[in-house]
Amino acid sequence: MHLLDWIVMAAFFLSMIFLGWWSRIFIRNTNDFFTGSGKMPWWLVGISHHMSGYSAVVFTAYAGVAYKYGFTIYIWWALPVALACYLGVWVFAPRWSRLRSKYRIESPMEFISTRYDVPTQQLLAWWGVLLKILDVGAKWVALALILAAFADMDLIPAVLLSVSVGLFYSMIGGLWASVLTDFVQFIVQFVAGIVIFCYALVLLGGISSLWTLWDRLPPEHSRWLVGQWDEAFLVGILLIYILGYNGGTWNLAQRYIAAPTGKDAKKAAILSSTLYLVWPLVLFFPMWAAPILIPGIPEADYEKSYCIMTMQFLPAGLVGLLLASLVAHTLAMTTSDATAITAVLARDIVPKMWKRAATFNEKQALWLARWITLIFMILTALIAIFSDQFGGMLGLILSWFSALLGPVSIPMLLGLLPQFRRCGSGAAFASVFTGLFVFIVCKYDWFFPTSFGIDILAPTLTALVVYLLLGGYNVVFGIPPKPEAVAMLQALNSEGDSDGSSLNIQTI
Repeated sequence: MHLLDWIVMAAFFLSMIFLGWWSRIFIRNTNDFFTGSGKMPWWLVGISHHMSGYSAVVFTAYAGVAYKYGFTIYIWWALPVALACYLGVWVFAPRWSRLRSKYRIESPMEFISTRYDVPTQQLLAWWGVLLKILDVGAKWVALALILAAFADMDLIPAVLLSVSVGLFYSMIGGLWASVLTDFVQFIVQFVAGIVIFCYALVLLGGISSLWTLWDRLPPEHSRWLVGQWDEAFLVGILLIYILGYNGGTWNLAQRYIAAPTGKDAKKAAILSSTLYLVWPLVLFFPMWAAPILIPGIPEADYEKSYCIMTMQFLPAGLVGLLLASLVAHTLAMTTSDATAITAVLARDIVPKMWKRAATFNEKQALWLARWITLIFMILTALIAIFSDQFGGMLGLILSWFSALLGPVSIPMLLGLLPQFRRCGSGAAFASVFTGLFVFIVCKYDWFFPTSFGIDILAPTLTALVVYLLLGGYNVVFGIPPKPEAVAMLQALNSEGDSDGSSLNIQTI
């Protein structure tokens, strides 16, 4: 890269460090660290939710899919995510905010002990932590690929550099640092995205290329579903996105928890949904045009196609800006993941395993949170370094994380809705372990070969059916729901928002 690009990159990293350091003024206790004390404006929550929903994987693995297959990437990623977020406007988003305002939760797992019981909380918490270690590890790999393409860095130093920067501002500033840097990163990514979009239009011949592009590409590039991205995959990934983007992915639940009221959480979800519907069309257009602009890339380098194109066509300075935006996306998501995981470990797991932690004062609890963040980031860096053992970046994201996210998210998300109050801890345990068994059967073709779409759909669909069947069993045989859970679900279903003076969730 040109010297000007390095200057832009250095300025970006320094700004992230400065924001993390400055954000510490908002942090007095773990409530500030994990939820921002519920004082974040809805528009900031919405932008942060959007930015925390995808990373450099979009510009590497998904760019490779766009180069090889075309429009299908929008159909099975951006559009379903937008629909999932819009569903959350009316169903899930306000309930997360009410959990904080009415019951003062700081972790997305904190309500599980009341809704089900402590063993269920521990099962879901540990499962989720292990999944996010795999997920965040994949995102570090994506960022390392980008740094390799732009700056010729090897995997290990690229991962260590990225982890170090993200670790600094997430440890110091918690959720406030993550959300504020999300906003700055959104501005950087927006500017860079518009620049490369306009540049691609100029190279292709103007505005008319928006609709004439597809006549210049192979016919399959304009198909909605192609290759292994079939109907079964679309149904499975839509179901997973509904669960994941509405709280099954904990860092996204944490954004809604930080909204002042349920109404604010709704507005944040609408903003995030709209961004997912519109913005990826701008981001993906240069990727769809890449086979025309840079033909003949070897298949092994498809994941670097977006990076190669930008380095070839953009002037000095703008390359550094674009690289900063790609780094920004990954740091936004991974650091928000780290904060969410830290909240679950510090609030729901460590106090159950180490009794002394339950008696920590505010200062001690804050230091515990920061040490947990450090350990989590180190583990994700190790996963990134050994990612080939899990099928590489796309294998970690789709074959492992997405396929296993559904079974753990079903009891968590449906557990927020009063319609499923008869689904107790037995239903939660059975759905999780059944989903895991089906995942293993499909992943390793124990009985018969399965398609990629079935591998993604089957674990989540099976877990959902088991959860509903056992809830139906309780209805048929008159087994009453847990009284504390019923009281909590009724409170969450209310449109009113508390001033935060309600009892702690454990004492409902």
